[in-house]
Amino acid sequence: MMGVKQAIKKLDAFPRAEEHLLQKTRSGAVVSLMGLVIMATLFLHELRFYLSTYTVHQMSVDLKRGETLPIHINMTFPSLPCDVLSVDAIDMSGKHEVDLDTNIWKLRLNNYGHIIGTEYLSDLVEKEHSHSHGDEKDHPDDTNHKIHLQGLDQETENMVKKVKQAMANGEGCRVYGVLDVQRVAGNFHISVHGLNVFVAQMIFEGSNHVNVSHMIHDLSFGPKYPGINNPLDGMARTLHQAIGTFKYYIKIVPTEYRYLSKEVLPTNQFSVTEYFSPMHDFDRTWPAVYFLYDLSPITVTIKEERRSFLHFITRLCAVLGGTFALTGMLDRWMYRLIEAVMKPKPRIVL
Repeated sequence: MMGVKQAIKKLDAFPRAEEHLLQKTRSGAVVSLMGLVIMATLFLHELRFYLSTYTVHQMSVDLKRGETLPIHINMTFPSLPCDVLSVDAIDMSGKHEVDLDTNIWKLRLNNYGHIIGTEYLSDLVEKEHSHSHGDEKDHPDDTNHKIHLQGLDQETENMVKKVKQAMANGEGCRVYGVLDVQRVAGNFHISVHGLNVFVAQMIFEGSNHVNVSHMIHDLSFGPKYPGINNPLDGMARTLHQAIGTFKYYIKIVPTEYRYLSKEVLPTNQFSVTEYFSPMHDFDRTWPAVYFLYDLSPITVTIKEERRSFLHFITRLCAVLGGTFALTGMLDRWMYRLIEAVMKPKPRIVL
C-alpha cells in the first residue's frame, strides 16, 4: 500500500517546496501585479468576445410568391414646390397599381429647409404608362387632364400663380412614406409628370427650367437589420447649370435575417448603378428622378450565431496559462539580473 502511495506521489507535476526555502522579492511582487492586471484584461476581452455574436451568410433560390415589396422613400427636392411633384409607380407588365397600399406624405419646405406645410397623397399612379419598366414616359401626362379650359381658366391661373410664388420664395419639398408594390420588376419616379402639359409649360416655361436636384435621406426595400448598408442613404445630387434626368438602376436581393432568438426578419438589400441623362434644348422630355428596380432570384439568409462555451474555456486557458508562464520566466530573469548587479565584487589582497 505504501508503495502505491509513493508511486502516485512521483506523478505529481507540481511539487511544493518547504516554506523556509521560498524567497519573496520586491521584483517578484511587481511582476506578479503586472501578471494579474494582464490576466484580468485578457479575461474581460475573451468574455466580451464570447458574448458577442457573429453572422453566417447562406444563399438559396428565392421561392417567395405573391408577396408585396415595401419601398421606403424619404427624399428632399430643394428646388421644386410640393404642388408640382408627383410620385408614380408601375410594374414591368404595365399594370396600373391603383389599389396600392400607399402612405406618402409631402412636406413643404422654405428656403432654409424648415417645414411650413403638409400634404397627404393617396393616388400616386399615373394613369397611362408603357408596358415595360425600361420604356419610361418622360413628359407630363395630359391624357387624364382633358378638361374644359373655359370652366377652369381661373382655377388654373390661380394654381400657376401659387406655384410661381412658391418657386420665387425658394420653396422645396420633402417626400416620404411607403409604397407597397407587387414583387416584380418595375419602377417608380418622382417628377412633374402629374401636371397637365400646358400647365407645366406655363409654370416652368420649358422643361429646361425643371431642376430635379435632390437628397436621398433614406431609400430601402424593407426593415433594417444590424449591419445593413443602403448605398443611397445620405446621397445628394445638386444641379447648378445642367438640367436632366437621374436614373438609378437597382438590383434587389431578398434577404432573411435570423436573430439568435430564432426570430426571422424578412427584408431586402440592394446594389445600385447611377446614370444622369442631360437635357438639350430640342428635347421634348421632362426631367425626373427614376428608380428602376429588378429582383434577384437568389435569397440571402444571414444567421446570428454565438461561439461555444467549450471554445471560450479553451481560449481562456490558453491566454491565462500563457500569461502565467511568461510572468514566471520574467520573474526569474529579473531575479538573476538583480542578483548579478547587487552581488559584491571580491577584494584583491596584495
